[in-house]
Parts: sequence; structure tokens; C-alpha cells
Amino acid sequence: MDEYERLKEIIEMAADDIRKASGGNKAAGTRVRKAMQDVKEAAQAVRKRILEVRVDSQS
Repeated sequence: MDEYERLKEIIEMAADDIRKASGGNKAAGTRVRKAMQDVKEAAQAVRKRILEVRVDSQS
């Protein structure tokens, strides 16, 4: 499922910035907040796709 792969990719890309932000790097914190917004949107896309698959399988 492409939507799930995109979600995993966003999380993996944010890992380094998360470590930097936890060490006090403010710029990394900003990037993490942006990445978390992207995670939210990607998670919503996964939820939507799962509903589509569920509805299609019931037909």
C-alpha cells in the first residue's frame, strides 16, 4: 500500500531531526513539527485507503 509506505518514509526521514531536537536544536525542532504534520496527513491517507479497501471487499 503506497500510502503506508509514504508514512514510513516520512517517519524514517524525521528520525535524525528528532534526535537533534531532543538535544536542544531549535531548527531541528521546527523540522520535526513540520514532519509530524506530514505524518498526520499521511496517516489520514492510510485511514482513507483502508476504508476504500474495506468497502470494495464488501461489494
